[in-house]
Amino acid sequence: MSKQSALNTIIQAIHATNIKIVLVSSGGGTNAIASFLRQPGASNTILESYIPYSRESLAHYLLRKPEQYCSLDTTLSMAAKAFSAAKKIDTTSKNTLLYGIGITASLATLDDKKGDHRFHIVIQGQKFSKSISCILKKGLRTREEEESLITEYVIYLVAEVSGLKYEMPKHQETPEISNVIANKDWIKLMDHKIDFVSSSKLIPEIIFPGRFNPIHSGHFEMKQLAENKTGMQVSFEICIQNADKPPMSYHEIQDTLSQFTETENWVLTKAGMFIDKARMFPNCVFIIGADTLVRILDEKFYTSRKDMMNQLDLFNAFNNNFLVFGRKIGKKFITLSEVNLPDHIANRFTGFAEDVFRDDISSTILRQEKIE
Repeated sequence: MSKQSALNTIIQAIHATNIKIVLVSSGGGTNAIASFLRQPGASNTILESYIPYSRESLAHYLLRKPEQYCSLDTTLSMAAKAFSAAKKIDTTSKNTLLYGIGITASLATLDDKKGDHRFHIVIQGQKFSKSISCILKKGLRTREEEESLITEYVIYLVAEVSGLKYEMPKHQETPEISNVIANKDWIKLMDHKIDFVSSSKLIPEIIFPGRFNPIHSGHFEMKQLAENKTGMQVSFEICIQNADKPPMSYHEIQDTLSQFTETENWVLTKAGMFIDKARMFPNCVFIIGADTLVRILDEKFYTSRKDMMNQLDLFNAFNNNFLVFGRKIGKKFITLSEVNLPDHIANRFTGFAEDVFRDDISSTILRQEKIE
């Protein structure tokens, strides 16, 4: 049997199973989508396919400009968002049958392409996220042959989750494969069965929200100042699914939590807005930067000014207070004293002056330096 006949046969077998996938590709992987769609029964498997090919389109899909368009981080976000879309599109199938697949690639072109030829493929399901990354030897294959290799890997991954046997492609290069099995509590949180996951059984006293990608010295200094001022323990809060960002993959959750030592407390939530956090953690103190406070007070995130004022009044209802640290916004360093607070919640905010804390480093800067 030829390779193409074997591919057609396994795809037809996949279409006969009950799994459903949303497949998103950028820069490469379109042949993989076409391979599924060419075979009869594709509508039984493919819930949606999407090709944000241009940089602008991919940024629109991810709701942010990626730091690298062809990277594992970007592909993880694409797959996590695709899995989330699968759950919204198919509300009748079990979540264990739903998968999101993300593909990014930088492949051969008509010109002499600068940089590596490479691809990243991620499949995200309810119980795991698995990634395959590979740098391809330049000049070894045509563009079509590189696309064919990606197609084989995608089919291998889908066959694997379908319970079907299909060998992983064999070629000169060695791919990097990572499989992260989800903690049971992560799955419950994803499925809205619990409100949060915590490293400690203690009720959080001070909550420090952020992605912490990566955590840095400024975060730890803010934590120490907050604990010194209040005498209470800080818990780092990571929201795994904000409304304005793709969901976190299990890879990203694992990498984030691995940064914390056993003596540091953390909580995972799906509470994207501070009103949701306040409702979830009444009587808690929150650590925020002045830039975050400015966003909390931005009317564009509410239906009207009246709605904003009513929503902010929930901080009074849930007895939440805030410790506000200065942050650089644009070219100016802003502290609490320069933020115009509504009178009915003004006494809930305590600021740290610039001479007490100033650190202009950010996780974004650290990630960019790592790329460079």
